[in-house]
Amino acid sequence: MEIAVLGLGCFWGPEIKFSKLEGIIRTEVGYCGGINKTTTYKEVCTGKTNHAEVVKLEFDPEIITYENILEFYFTIHDPTTLNSQGPDFGTQYRSEIFFLNDKQKIIAEKIIKKINEKLSGKVVTKISLLKNYCPAEEYHQKYLER
Repeated sequence: MEIAVLGLGCFWGPEIKFSKLEGIIRTEVGYCGGINKTTTYKEVCTGKTNHAEVVKLEFDPEIITYENILEFYFTIHDPTTLNSQGPDFGTQYRSEIFFLNDKQKIIAEKIIKKINEKLSGKVVTKISLLKNYCPAEEYHQKYLER
């Protein structure tokens, strides 16, 4: 199994979309890229933690590749809007790919280059080394209580 961590706006809609893909074993919503190892939704909303809302995907690379996941990623959000998706505004809603190794970084760069050619260089999606990922515990608890 492998892991992908992707920021593409509010995490709820994308989590559902990714969970329906064949080869996605597990999904989790959380925060990544911020200055602290842990955070809460309330803290993230202040804009001071620098965390992005993300979807963490555990996937079987024999069924779905990281490249396939990134290609899908770019079909379910707007990679040309800085710090926003639809009605959501703030740095936590940025488009960002968090890579775990050099292979993922190279694949992300390749895919962004391809998408950028289609979108006339307007892609603002960042590529960053995974840093300070933490699950959105308060939301997982509410989900489990349903």
